[in-house]
Amino acid sequence: MSTPDAGTPGRDGRLRSLAVWLCAALVIILLDQIVKLWIVQSLSYGQRIRVLPFFDITLLFNTGAAFSFLANGGGAQRWLFTGLALVAAVFIAGWLYRNPRQPVLCAALASIMGGALGNAADRLLHGHVVDFLLFYWHDWYFPAFNVADIAITCGAGLLILDEIRRARHKPDS
Repeated sequence: MSTPDAGTPGRDGRLRSLAVWLCAALVIILLDQIVKLWIVQSLSYGQRIRVLPFFDITLLFNTGAAFSFLANGGGAQRWLFTGLALVAAVFIAGWLYRNPRQPVLCAALASIMGGALGNAADRLLHGHVVDFLLFYWHDWYFPAFNVADIAITCGAGLLILDEIRRARHKPDS
């Protein structure tokens, strides 16, 4: 009978780690949904509140994905993007389970999962994603986004940084 490597956590340790990261994803989902609910209850569609000369809070709906990709898809994109988010969440949960000793990777994955599921919740509940953060300069506008999008973007950035760090510390072959 073989014994597990002393540096590799057993099943219980992996499950505890997974639970922690799933809770982190849940916090992101809840924060995202609470802020969106507040925005929807506080603003009418298209209403803008100027915060800075280049930043407004506004209520907009996105039926597509990032940058309104497939926004005019006739409704099928709602189910496509919801399905993709759910499949990604399952894949990410497995990745989290297999890598409990990599906190930067796990933080990145939990952020991506939380953001993806936050936007998926919008699609299921409303048929669109609620966006409200609008940055612009004169006639140029960055597409409006939300807390879930921030989590996804930060998670992707952490994923890239973690891979760069890992590549730098990899022994030469």
